Amino acid sequence: MEEIDVPPFFICPISLEIMKDPVTVSTGITYDRESIEKWLFSGKNTTCPVTKQVIADCELTPNHTLRRLTQSWCILNASHGIERIPTPKPPISKAQITKLLNDAKSPQQQIKCLRRLQSIASENATNKRCMESSGAVEFLVSFVTYYDSTAAEESLHNEFESMKPTDEALSILYNLKLSEAALKNLMGKNGDFVVSLTRVMQRGSYESRAYAVLLLKSMLEIADPMQLISLRRELFVDLIQVLHDQISQQASKATLQLLVSICPWGRNKIKAAEAGAVPVLIDLLLDSSERRACEMILTVLDAVCGCAEGRSELLKHGAGLAIVSKKILRISQVASERAVRILLSISKFCATTNVLQEMLQLGVVAKLCLVLQVDCGFKTKERAREVLKSHARVWKNSPCIPRNLLSSYPA
Repeated sequence: MEEIDVPPFFICPISLEIMKDPVTVSTGITYDRESIEKWLFSGKNTTCPVTKQVIADCELTPNHTLRRLTQSWCILNASHGIERIPTPKPPISKAQITKLLNDAKSPQQQIKCLRRLQSIASENATNKRCMESSGAVEFLVSFVTYYDSTAAEESLHNEFESMKPTDEALSILYNLKLSEAALKNLMGKNGDFVVSLTRVMQRGSYESRAYAVLLLKSMLEIADPMQLISLRRELFVDLIQVLHDQISQQASKATLQLLVSICPWGRNKIKAAEAGAVPVLIDLLLDSSERRACEMILTVLDAVCGCAEGRSELLKHGAGLAIVSKKILRISQVASERAVRILLSISKFCATTNVLQEMLQLGVVAKLCLVLQVDCGFKTKERAREVLKSHARVWKNSPCIPRNLLSSYPA
């Protein structure tokens, strides 16, 4: 393409490229729709990139005059290799969404409506915000709320049928990337919607269960402490089952992130331990070498081992101590720190003669001694030293125990 000067007012201040669909925000600055939508909705920014003023109203007004000028300029410079910008499809309006929802009376019409909503949401972020403000969220939630086991049983006999309403509704709800206000509204329904998602995780298809976890993660990220403390035990049972079933990599990652954020609250670590989290996490750790996955698994294990029930489950598992120790110095500093914290909890609260001998035989003591000799973080070293010093008398015959740790004990 021959070098040509593009008029500066055709250039988007964010992408620095010619605007294909110019829209003006409330501060009077014009941007390309795709760029400003990403800035406002995906990036969750609230200020105008150019003026730094707060954008109180996120409504984007199409700048038709500038678009026509840009298209004319492109045609005039076609000989220089400039392609004409096509006229963009206008975003959906609230009136159109409302009519679509009101017309969905029969089951067949509702399924058509769901598919149309899926198509509308996939076009751009403006459509998603329009759907949220037009009552589409409540419409979608109704499919999840009234989900029942009959639908689940029928789906087992129709595995080749197209996506079922619950799957479709959950898919749309998650992909809408709901605002914080909408998520809080879902959390504020006396916990009913969380119960509905739990029911889907129990009996839904793999597709529904995955979307239920992803949506639940978004909701609990903005939940208040009282809501987190009052989470039901059944929720933990179903989250652990999702981990066990390995529905998808995305669902497993979301479940681990969810457990990382909710286990520290109230009695949640006990609920997780009683739900069978520890053996499932250890089995995952045995099969995983990916850095981020190992870090999250060890973080959840560390939280659950903060209660007696969790520590007991770790010691019951034949590979528990061995795999935690093995991950030290093999994954990352974060993973090493979490693993050493777990071993410190065990050594503080479960230091029976059998456990201490097992730690020696499995090489846990040798690994902790190695931690003192390498660069792996000050806190990690201090915790390893604390474990070794606490039980140096029992481990005194081990050749790897530093002599200075034995000096505090009489010969």
